[in-house]
Amino acid sequence: MSVCEHIVEAQNPSPGTPQGCEECLAAGTRWVHLRKCLTCGHIGCCDSSPSKHATAHYKETGHPVMASFEPGENWRWCFVDNVIG
Repeated sequence: MSVCEHIVEAQNPSPGTPQGCEECLAAGTRWVHLRKCLTCGHIGCCDSSPSKHATAHYKETGHPVMASFEPGENWRWCFVDNVIG
């Protein structure tokens, strides 16, 4: 089994908006679950949320790995390799 280098090399930056999804907070909209970019700390909403800001952040920036920003969850997702780690 190969190892995703993006996940292995991912950092753990401080969250930019620990209170919630950056774009949803600015727009006054709601989210379902939160994800944190492990390159810059951007907090975005998941793909089950209406606006899918975490995926939009990846498409805009190319930052490859996000992590769950939900209490009790400890996983990472690589957009480039489509793997969870």
